[in-house]
Amino acid sequence: MMSTISEILHLFEEYKAKEIKSRFFNHRDIEKLIQQISKSNLFKVERVGESFKNRPLYLLKTGQGSTKVFLWSQMHGDEPTATMALFDLFNFFLKTDKFDDTKKLILEKCTLYFLPMVNPDGAEVFTRRNAQGIDINRDFHHQQSPEGRILRSLRDKIEPHFGFNLHDQTIRWSAGNTGNPATISLLAPAFDKSCTINTIRLKAIQVITGINKELQAFIPSHVGRFNDEFEPRAFGDNFQNCGTSTILIESGGYTNDREKQFNRKLVFGAIVSGLERIALNNYSKQSTEEYFLIPENSKRHFDIILRNCTLRKDDIEYHMDIGLTAEEELNSDKKLQILYKIEDAGDLTGFYGYEELNLRGTEIVLKNNIEPETLADLTVKKENETILSFKNGKITRKNI
Repeated sequence: MMSTISEILHLFEEYKAKEIKSRFFNHRDIEKLIQQISKSNLFKVERVGESFKNRPLYLLKTGQGSTKVFLWSQMHGDEPTATMALFDLFNFFLKTDKFDDTKKLILEKCTLYFLPMVNPDGAEVFTRRNAQGIDINRDFHHQQSPEGRILRSLRDKIEPHFGFNLHDQTIRWSAGNTGNPATISLLAPAFDKSCTINTIRLKAIQVITGINKELQAFIPSHVGRFNDEFEPRAFGDNFQNCGTSTILIESGGYTNDREKQFNRKLVFGAIVSGLERIALNNYSKQSTEEYFLIPENSKRHFDIILRNCTLRKDDIEYHMDIGLTAEEELNSDKKLQILYKIEDAGDLTGFYGYEELNLRGTEIVLKNNIEPETLADLTVKKENETILSFKNGKITRKNI
């Protein structure tokens, strides 16, 4: 009998790598954890190369099964959620508890390979690209980044049957038209422009269908299907084409989870669910129809929507909604600064905010015209009292 995500996540705090407390960790932090893991008998650790700035990349291996599974994370330096989840997963395998049968099954049937933090230089400064300014996930063919060369060479050396391509996505993505954010998005990437489903991609689709069923029981209507438009430069699409059934897991948004700690838990659970299905070899019972019923991602979420705003220009009063997105910046002390940008304005019916403020009966005073892609600079007044204000993107007052 299979374990369920809900059952395993009940003990998540026991597995959580507590040394990683926020998204803003770096290579030194995980290197310490890898050194600890290397002392166990369960994992073999190998240094497989260096980043552009000579930070080591490590491959961790465990299990002795005939099915080879390769998992990699943080190709983009500012997408750390799955790296956290992988270290939670390492603890899951290292601990002894009531799920030992599940772990034993996975490790007897599968050999697992992990490459956490593919882009340590980007992680150091929390940016998408590597130190050369290259998007590693667009470098499969050109092979100008050392990190991309390492990742591709490992796939060719291991020849994995399955791959887990682990990313973060902007929290603006919604789970179709459900009104909920796409907290987790799943995809079996296409390997050609026609989005053909061959036996390799079919296996990924079937594993994903099972993962989605379990996630729906835990976060109903918060799962999306990522856009499957073929990207000929990307690793996931090309791994699929090379014969590795590739499963994309994207960590999105969830209310009051800016640090992605709830999402981290979900990614951990999704990986365990996928690995168990692969080990049991029971995924073939899943249908493609169920996969395509997962609502496709649509960008319908804002961080904040200011609803029913009353503005005045040239003595003419008019009304609109204003959608704001949060831009995150790290200062030199690695402290987070959040700046709000006007993303859209007008009738935002059918769009959603993680926070929605109904400003009916108030007046918006603008310093500048409402322009998309500009920092919010406005004041909200009610009966001549300022109840909300933004200055150069920063919230300077909030009494609402």
